Amino acid sequence: MEKNKIQRLNELAKKAKEGALTEEELVEREQLRKEYIAAFRANLKATLDNTVVIDPDGNRRSLGKNS
Repeated sequence: MEKNKIQRLNELAKKAKEGALTEEELVEREQLRKEYIAAFRANLKATLDNTVVIDPDGNRRSLGKNS
């Protein structure tokens, strides 16, 4: 997710705490939240797919999709 979109999401969150958001801003915030969550999940999945656990016997086991 681009930095400017994250900044806009933060601006909308701050504005929501200070007062009411317009209907357009509510829709924009919801769209940005969904995009942020999707990017976060993809990042987490990529991290877990590339993580390897080594047990005390020295066996390597991937935390990826087929574990």
